[in-house]
Amino acid sequence: MSEVNETQSKVRIVTVTADDDGIRLDRWFARHVPECGRGQIEKLCRTGQVRLDGKRVKAGDRVAAGQAVRVPPVTPKPEGFVKAPPVLTEARAAQLRACVIHKDAEVLVLDKPAGLAVQGGSGMDTHLDAMMDALRFGAPERPRLVHRLDKDTSGVLVLARTRKAAQALTAAFRERRTQKLYWAVVAGVPQPRQGRIDAPLGKVRHGSVEKMGIDDDDGKNAVTDFRVVDEVRKRAAWVAMMPRTGRTHQLRAHMAHLGTPILGDGKYGGRAAFLPEAEDVLKIKQLHLHARAIVVAHPSGGVLRVAAPLPPHMVKTFSELGFEEVLGRDEPMFDLDY
Repeated sequence: MSEVNETQSKVRIVTVTADDDGIRLDRWFARHVPECGRGQIEKLCRTGQVRLDGKRVKAGDRVAAGQAVRVPPVTPKPEGFVKAPPVLTEARAAQLRACVIHKDAEVLVLDKPAGLAVQGGSGMDTHLDAMMDALRFGAPERPRLVHRLDKDTSGVLVLARTRKAAQALTAAFRERRTQKLYWAVVAGVPQPRQGRIDAPLGKVRHGSVEKMGIDDDDGKNAVTDFRVVDEVRKRAAWVAMMPRTGRTHQLRAHMAHLGTPILGDGKYGGRAAFLPEAEDVLKIKQLHLHARAIVVAHPSGGVLRVAAPLPPHMVKTFSELGFEEVLGRDEPMFDLDY
């Protein structure tokens, strides 16, 4: 009996986020359970071990945001070496719990540190999704991801504590009943100083590097509102941004499109994303992009508003450039009325 229970305890229920809406199930596994080979996925589906909202499914079926995927224990695919999942030590768990900036019966909000991946992928042996047990706080269910942040982006990350909350929050993100405010330091000063970037994005390849770029023909609609909060001698600017859509690397690609890449973003800005003549503090090769705040409909009703403080590397940069963080300065950008 104990052996059966141990196996069952390794089963995970993962909520499909808005970013994965409409993709094939086998593609979803390739993104989020990379140790599972294609043949394994098909077998697990045939035997009913993988299910979607509790129902049998085929590997080629498409998933929808808000659906729950049953992920059974997976033996790493034989081709290539796959690292074992990280051990959740008490020290690591304590560090993660210290990131919680909001907690109620249905929702957790983290101040995700820069450098922590949200989900697993190629070459990622440590990620938040593998450490969710640290965030149970006595609840019977593991928290569920309902949206994502890039590994190098810090700030507000919302988690659902129940399946019902996950469905409600995922629907809110999918239907754009949320507002997300980002702060960034960019190289140069955007012109105009305030406006809307409406530039479709698609995948482009430069040599061996694949990234998002402006694609007027086949790109997906991407819209970002922005304004310059402060600047220093046209060298750099503090920019507040509100993405109206949720495309991969949208803010990074849009800022680069304006000719003012986010500081530290060598992938999209190349050398222009650094200030070589500046003091050492500004030579930090970290992305200066922070999910500052979020407004979202709470699953129990009303509106949840949460803000996260700047990460240490951006605090140093703000100090060096003379930017003074003022609480409440971001509030006029929030205009949702539920």
